[in-house]
Amino acid sequence: FTTEVFDQYSRSDQSLILAMIEAYINGVSTRNITKIVEALAGKSVSKSTISEVMKNIDPDIQKWSSRPITSHQYRYVFVDAMHIKVRENNKIVSKGVYIAMGVNELKRREIIGFKISNQESEQAWSEFFEDLRMRGLTTPELIISDAHSGLIKSIKSQFIDSTWQRCTFHLLKNIIERFPKKNSQEARTLLKSIFQAPTYQHALESKNEFVTKYENNPKYSEALNILDQGFEDATQFYRFPAQHHKNIRTTNSIENINMQLRKREKVIKTFPNLDSAFRLIGALLMDIQENLDNAKRPFIP
Repeated sequence: FTTEVFDQYSRSDQSLILAMIEAYINGVSTRNITKIVEALAGKSVSKSTISEVMKNIDPDIQKWSSRPITSHQYRYVFVDAMHIKVRENNKIVSKGVYIAMGVNELKRREIIGFKISNQESEQAWSEFFEDLRMRGLTTPELIISDAHSGLIKSIKSQFIDSTWQRCTFHLLKNIIERFPKKNSQEARTLLKSIFQAPTYQHALESKNEFVTKYENNPKYSEALNILDQGFEDATQFYRFPAQHHKNIRTTNSIENINMQLRKREKVIKTFPNLDSAFRLIGALLMDIQENLDNAKRPFIP
């Protein structure tokens, strides 16, 4: 975070404030932060005071979240959403946290946008994508996501020339859930091998062999229908370099970011307001981005 927002404080107070912010971002509850401050500085601070201190980072988060994204081209863009609880108008409501991560020409990952809005819907996704476009996002070659209906409609309307890749992990999960509870291990193994094939043609042949093997077993009929409906959307990654396949066929990389957010969010459980949610999630994403920037290896070969 920039130092300008702390200039009004003495050097010792700046150090204390930065320590409080660091603790907050790393999962220490406000209650425990008050204890830490008292132990370190002999000062007693309330939870409301800590909340006020945290507002010091708002300008940096706002600047980062609204920055132009015109300096790079993003061949691949991953999008995902998670849900949080926020207190609003004296009641607890669910909000969607929308996140987009791009892979630039340097083969590095960059969190290019996040937004907190209402529950996941086509309109909410469209507003999120419109914001990304206004900030400079051009048409990605491939957009990777799960199969939420509102999200798919929004991708197809906002990025007409982009290819959509359905997350193979989620598709496999949906199919396996329809397998018989017993004696289906062989089917699971064969199913997973379909999307690990080296080429589209090999994947198609494996898929056809799988269908032939189980099409006369009524216990697999629903699973086969899901496979048939989702196969083409889940094999678009084969259009791209083979060395990229492993990393672009699922949303695992962006869901890993969500897991990091969720780990911290569980400490809070319910955000007191929308501003506090934006503050913490934004700060965490900035911290995650710093780690991505410092990664020794690029995301894709």
